[in-house]
Amino acid sequence: MATIGLEKQPVVVPVVDPSLPPLDVTRPPPPRTNAIFDVVLNTYQSFQERREALGLRNPGTIDQIAKEVQRDVFLTNQTFSGLRAELNKSFSLNPIFQVSHAFSMGSQMLSPYTFLALYGTDNVLLQGQVDSDASFSARFNTRLHPRFTFKSSVQIQPSSGMNPGGAQVSLEQDYVGDDFTAQLKSINPSLLEGGLTGMFIGSYLQSVTPRLSLGLEGVWQKPGGGMGPEAALSYAARYKGDDWVASAQLLTQGGLQGSYWRRLTDKVETGVDVNLQFAGLSGANAMMGGARKEGTATLGAKYEFSRSIFRAQVDSQGKIGCLWDKIIAPPVKVTFAGEMDHAKNQAKLGLAVTIEASGEELMEQQETVKPASPPF
Repeated sequence: MATIGLEKQPVVVPVVDPSLPPLDVTRPPPPRTNAIFDVVLNTYQSFQERREALGLRNPGTIDQIAKEVQRDVFLTNQTFSGLRAELNKSFSLNPIFQVSHAFSMGSQMLSPYTFLALYGTDNVLLQGQVDSDASFSARFNTRLHPRFTFKSSVQIQPSSGMNPGGAQVSLEQDYVGDDFTAQLKSINPSLLEGGLTGMFIGSYLQSVTPRLSLGLEGVWQKPGGGMGPEAALSYAARYKGDDWVASAQLLTQGGLQGSYWRRLTDKVETGVDVNLQFAGLSGANAMMGGARKEGTATLGAKYEFSRSIFRAQVDSQGKIGCLWDKIIAPPVKVTFAGEMDHAKNQAKLGLAVTIEASGEELMEQQETVKPASPPF
């Protein structure tokens, strides 16, 4: 029997040019389709890679562009007058379940009695509040996606001798990206009057550098009764330093608002806000005497002590206010508020006592259970 010898075939080893960049096998190149699409796709990928290389962060929303000044330092939505007592009862931390009873007297802004209930998980927030004068408000927020949140609120105010009453419905959608935030908000949208009515607000805030953010906000509203629509556009900018933050908003119809926040020490913060309004520049108010210029400047400070917080502010219209929170014991907090308006020759004083009635089971949960973070 004859044997057939098999010859070994030579193995060809490809030569790799060391000057070429290494091939990323985890991210294969996209399949080529046509020249125009490839150019657009390559441009988009190059732009995304440059954005990732900058290390940009989410800048927040335009509504909170000056939150360090408006919410942390100033007395916005915190000052009150008269006497107030509040009792809070927490039942669990995850999910969060809390009820509150508030009693007040000697105040024209607060109702004699208010009941509030709150339930929240990491993806859902439910809150309802009812007053003794039949006022009702509720919120429902849900996080449909780690980047997308839907928020809704309802407020019903009954009519009284000095208040005509009314109702308001607000719908809001937030999309949070790695380096931007987009918002769409509608207030009292309706199609019952033969067309679209209500107020619609769209905003977009983008991080340009690790410190600078630029944004745009547009407002379109059309009231009922056959009135024509109105539109406004504003530009926003925010710059964050190491221990200070500056922000500004410019309205195309005539208005400028700027704020500056600075942390002086670990326990001291200061803030200043300037609001300028240039009414009548568009010519719509020519019959009212032409253009009018109005402005208000507010300066505030916040001091944090071991068991108390003191806030004070003064504005250019002659109004001085202060707010002092003191924790007497872990479940008891006392709040003192004072305001003096030199221009109107008025003064207001307020005193509140807040009691946190938490059981022993909740105290044990604070050591073992991580609290839920609802989409507020």
